[in-house]
Amino acid sequence: MTPLSPKRRSELRAEAHRLSPVVIIGDKGLTDEVIAEIDRSLKAHELIKVRAATDERDARAVWIETICDRLQAHPVQQIGKVFVIYRENEAEAQGTRRKAQETEKAQGTRRKAQETEKAQEAPGTRRKARDTEKAQGTRRKARDTEKAQGTRRKAQEEAGEQQGRGAGRSRALRLAPDAPSTTRTSRQRSPAPSPRPASEPRRRRPRTSR
Repeated sequence: MTPLSPKRRSELRAEAHRLSPVVIIGDKGLTDEVIAEIDRSLKAHELIKVRAATDERDARAVWIETICDRLQAHPVQQIGKVFVIYRENEAEAQGTRRKAQETEKAQGTRRKAQETEKAQEAPGTRRKARDTEKAQGTRRKARDTEKAQGTRRKAQEEAGEQQGRGAGRSRALRLAPDAPSTTRTSRQRSPAPSPRPASEPRRRRPRTSR
């Protein structure tokens, strides 16, 4: 009989906390009737508690050892007069193992099917990814081209506006009349004196003797 692993023993101890004793060993000791009752309880529950009525520690140690030897059970724990005994139900264990094997097979079959689908979809997925990258590159190039065209169009419009302003100034300068200069320089003479009235005789400069 394979002994219980420490992990399994700890799990069974945790499960036994909520259990109550189902078999009691009385004053007559460990009789065949008591052994048969423990056997039926193990078949029904797998994990049970058994209470011993005696106060003798050595007798309790012999009893739990005898129960496990005769019924092919595992001693999980002994707390004072209470024994915790476990025996796996073979029919249920075989069913559990069968279910576990079937589950593993089903999982392996699904895993293989998924791998096959991925292998079949891989070329199409790669092709789609390449097509998507190409489409994104084309759209990116179109946006860059539109931006460049918009930039050139703005530059041309600004150049046309500047040329139009320069032409307007030149035309205004050509069409404007020459304004007389109002400033005098040192070399310019004063305007001619106004003529004398006709009634006033012309004065003559007196002659002087030399």
